[in-house]
Amino acid sequence: MKVCYKLSSLVHSHTSMFLATNLLSTTPENPLPYYLLTKCIALLQSCASSKHKLRQIHAFSIRHGVSLHNPDMAKHLIFTIVSLSAPMSYAHNVFTMIHNPNVFTWNTMIRGYAESQNPSPALHLYRQMIVSCVEPDTHTYPFLLKAISKSLNVREGEAIHSVTIRNGFQSLLFVQNSLLHIYAACGCTESAYKVFELMKERDLVAWNSVINGFALNGRPNEALTLFREMSVEGLEPDGFTVVSLLSACAELGALELGRRVHVYLLKVGLKENSYVTNSLLDLYAKCGTIREAQQVFSEMSERNAVSWTSLIVGLAVNGFGEEALELFKEMEGQGLVPTEITFVGVLYACSHCGMLDEGFNYFRRMKEEYGIMPRIEHYGCVVDLLSRAGLVKQAYEYIQNMPVQPNAVIWRTLLAACTKHGYLDLGEIARSHILKLEPKHSGDYVLLSNLYASERRWTDVQVVRRSMLMDGVKKTPGYSLVELGNRVYEFTMGDRSHPQSRDVYALLEKITELLKLEGYVPLTANVLADIEEEEKEQALSYHSEKVAIAFMLLNTAPGTPIRVVKNLRVCADCHLAIKLISKIYDREIVIRDGSRFHHFRGGSCSCKDYW
Repeated sequence: MKVCYKLSSLVHSHTSMFLATNLLSTTPENPLPYYLLTKCIALLQSCASSKHKLRQIHAFSIRHGVSLHNPDMAKHLIFTIVSLSAPMSYAHNVFTMIHNPNVFTWNTMIRGYAESQNPSPALHLYRQMIVSCVEPDTHTYPFLLKAISKSLNVREGEAIHSVTIRNGFQSLLFVQNSLLHIYAACGCTESAYKVFELMKERDLVAWNSVINGFALNGRPNEALTLFREMSVEGLEPDGFTVVSLLSACAELGALELGRRVHVYLLKVGLKENSYVTNSLLDLYAKCGTIREAQQVFSEMSERNAVSWTSLIVGLAVNGFGEEALELFKEMEGQGLVPTEITFVGVLYACSHCGMLDEGFNYFRRMKEEYGIMPRIEHYGCVVDLLSRAGLVKQAYEYIQNMPVQPNAVIWRTLLAACTKHGYLDLGEIARSHILKLEPKHSGDYVLLSNLYASERRWTDVQVVRRSMLMDGVKKTPGYSLVELGNRVYEFTMGDRSHPQSRDVYALLEKITELLKLEGYVPLTANVLADIEEEEKEQALSYHSEKVAIAFMLLNTAPGTPIRVVKNLRVCADCHLAIKLISKIYDREIVIRDGSRFHHFRGGSCSCKDYW
């Protein structure tokens, strides 16, 4: 009766008169008045933002006999529950009481699950729908495919793709867009592009999906090529397009192109879009221009946890650990709650600064104050923290006592520490664990060989080289990317495909001579090839990052910073050489390798020779 009283203000006075006469009870002799049914539906339609009112209206309808057997009442109630993002358990309970739900109601339930945190029941509902002999319509498949894309279940996506072809729905634009999205979200970029190519009509949603699919799945060049094609066709990019472009630029280290995207987004008024500005911040951080990232951050009208986290992580990986920790304290002072990713940046910053006690204190606070259960990444940061401090034995003991199973990355961190600090026995233990987890990782053979070489155990170095050949392990080809003008250039070891190759290699020979005058001695012990010493020296001088740097020295003005993106970890010889090159040519050289950033300036590196 309390619920009815609260709702009486929502119903016209003549409805209240109806209630008073007791004419509204639903019996076989006295059917439900149409007037009250329409009133309940109208109330549901007006319930735009209040979940509390929704439940009141539902209670009101039950009290006065408005049955869910009526298909109109049922579909409006389910639609309102889903539209208000009420718990799907509530929607499910209502749905189970509906006799013979129509296709609209089935679709609404599938949509509700697709938009929820648990999309998997959508597929089960679809199968129930088929068993109930309810024919899916044009709205069923986009909702269903959205649920499947969130579940990242590409096999189910392929099965539904076949069904849409069989039922004649494949030519519908919103079905094609949904198919394109699911393939892109699941990393099947080739399948996504095939769907895209077959589309007779491509709207902005289609272009965004395929560009984003390539950008997020390690195909940034294709993403940028598609953007150019989109521009030729006369489509104006929106915020989603810009985010994908910035992601692609960040992946390639294409700073100048990213800056042009920055100018464009300012021009079209996207600077207030938080997704866009967070992506812009991430771009500058990943290109090693951390001051520009800080400028973007300072100009943001609204900063969320993602914004703070992006800059904290960006500062940490670029070697500005103290600033990262200061920013974290400022974030806490603003009353924002850090995420698990925020703490990865904080712990990494502590590691880089050698702040051992502070690192363990932040790890404790993460658990006790913020209730964040440590993930493998956090444990990896602690292992790195101990290793960088030279506490390699303690790092090994920490790994043994971890509550989660250590992965190959953690054992690889320990192996690298053993190589750096000369712990041969522990290095062999770490290597034995890595062999069980990732036996074909070529970088581990390099680390172990370097460890033996540092101990002058040349026989063991030869054994590592032979086992690498016998195990069929091939070293991952290294490549380096640099941006010049409107293009990103890729160089590989000994690459002579570029028109300027003759000049580049002539400069490399000159650089080698200048380096030797500075006391440089090639670290040939790190070369995993059974060749003569002179050939080893030549092989080292032709590593992809050195070729890329020589190319940029030829083509950029004196004093211009050089930025290189490398897919593998920089070798010890290149690291030593690039430190000296930065001093000889008075250039800042920023290298983003497979593990971290290196800011070379004046003969030193921001990593403090630990990477």
